[in-house]
Amino acid sequence: MDAVSGANHGDTLGPLDDLCLGDIYQIQPKAVPYELSIIDPVADRTGSNRFLTTGASGHQLGGGSELGSAGDGVRPAGRLTFMASDGGRVELLLIELVDANGAVRLCFLPLEPVEPKVSYTLLEMSEDVGEVRLTDITPVAFTRGTSITLADGTQCQIERLRVGDRVLTRDHGPQPVRWIGNRTVRAIGPYAPVVITKGTLSNESDMIVSQNQRLFIYQRGTNRLSDTAELLIKARDLVDGERVYIRRGGFVEYFHLLFDTHEIIYAECTPTESMLANDRTLGQLPEDLLQEVTDAGVKAHDPHFGTEADKTLLAGHTPDTFYARRKPKE
Repeated sequence: MDAVSGANHGDTLGPLDDLCLGDIYQIQPKAVPYELSIIDPVADRTGSNRFLTTGASGHQLGGGSELGSAGDGVRPAGRLTFMASDGGRVELLLIELVDANGAVRLCFLPLEPVEPKVSYTLLEMSEDVGEVRLTDITPVAFTRGTSITLADGTQCQIERLRVGDRVLTRDHGPQPVRWIGNRTVRAIGPYAPVVITKGTLSNESDMIVSQNQRLFIYQRGTNRLSDTAELLIKARDLVDGERVYIRRGGFVEYFHLLFDTHEIIYAECTPTESMLANDRTLGQLPEDLLQEVTDAGVKAHDPHFGTEADKTLLAGHTPDTFYARRKPKE
């Protein structure tokens, strides 16, 4: 976030000592969000919930983080309260990433969705971060109306699925759904859905999913981009602004599907992952959804075989590298 008005005009959001109440900040349109996996070894050993609190110690970056390295220290550095231009209040957590050499990198973690080009006025700042449970309510999710392929090949809109319904999976044939969760959120910032237009991935209709939903792409031949032929790529990394775009504004209802194992299922006739249940994903669910999963008796999954399309692998490739080839018009 950059200050667009006030004492720190032109400066990037910094540590508490450098900030001034009343300054106005915006996220630049080309700003790139990064995903952090924060683990708490104490919580892992005891099975308790993961919290960041003032003076917390022992938190670390986990594998899959897009900044820093696994094992880097994570410590809270402050809590900021902003007022958005529409009058809503937004809180951000300042966190410090500390590498093995002691070098510190400051990051901010929105506790509510924020979006580019919207003005946020700094109202309050405090060294006391309180007790913050790290959650992600849209880790892997489909929107209302998405068609899911059932065991007999018929299509069922996801909101009509029920626990126990048998869904066709790529690797294990018909499998019963063990848990279905849903949540409605404002479609802004990282909660805005990705629209994959009809035919882009051989999907029969427009597919609308959360930004972190991973699509399954099978790479044929010797020119594949990864060590394995099976590639999982996040919807947000397919965005080109035309055939695949982020739809912001209003509200969106997300649905999560869990099976006994991490599966590749078919949404709009396109292979895509079900929700992966492990310490990381379950620890990030809001309390109510976590309780539902626990009550359903779902156990931790091994991730589906394949290569995660991370930023290193994607470097130098445009999104259309992964699109289905369209037949020329006659």
